[in-house]
Amino acid sequence: MRMISIVVVDDHPLFRQGVVDSFSLESDFDVIGQASNGKKGFELIREKKPQVAVVDVNLPEINGQQVARQVVAEKLPTRVILLTAYDDAEQVIHAMRAGAVAYCAKDILPEKLVEIVRSVADGKYVVHYETLDADGLDQWMIEQTEQAIRPYSDPGDPFHPLSGREMEVLENVTKGMSNKEIASLLGISHQTVKNHVTAILRKLGVDDRTQAAVFALRRGWVRLYKDNPESRE
Repeated sequence: MRMISIVVVDDHPLFRQGVVDSFSLESDFDVIGQASNGKKGFELIREKKPQVAVVDVNLPEINGQQVARQVVAEKLPTRVILLTAYDDAEQVIHAMRAGAVAYCAKDILPEKLVEIVRSVADGKYVVHYETLDADGLDQWMIEQTEQAIRPYSDPGDPFHPLSGREMEVLENVTKGMSNKEIASLLGISHQTVKNHVTAILRKLGVDDRTQAAVFALRRGWVRLYKDNPESRE
């Protein structure tokens, strides 16, 4: 029997223990650690490298989305499931762009959460209780993001192609990274990133970063997890 190693991160002891107790009833689950804040949770994930981490969105120190983003940034093999008390479409979009592989409301039934853990351990993604593969997730992101923003005309191919550096910036914008995070990753100044983002929006003929991300995803210029295939397959 293949065992699924799991870490649980939540700042509410009763809820966290309830999740751990539910998982302990499953013969193929092995809870190898738990933490009460985002910083300790990420350190635990980095140390133990579980297959799955079940992480609350609202955590002290660093939040669940930041944990997911760091997991992706460090190319760790762990797949992050985010739990939240606020299950709205916009938050789901931000969570999946940050690097989560599933996003669930905290009132989820224990048996459903168990099912989702098994799905993501098999390389799937789960949003609104729908199980998707990588291509399906990209399509879902495009559809949901377009619904969340005001309609705008498709500008077609940009009049001016993006430079190599602008493409790097756009890839990281699509992942939901902030200008500060992109600057640190690429080793350039915060102002330089702002300048690149401004140029990208102008060249693509869009109004904001979210529309730029939609444009890139729709044309297949970037994939959400292409830089970390080992942890997303």
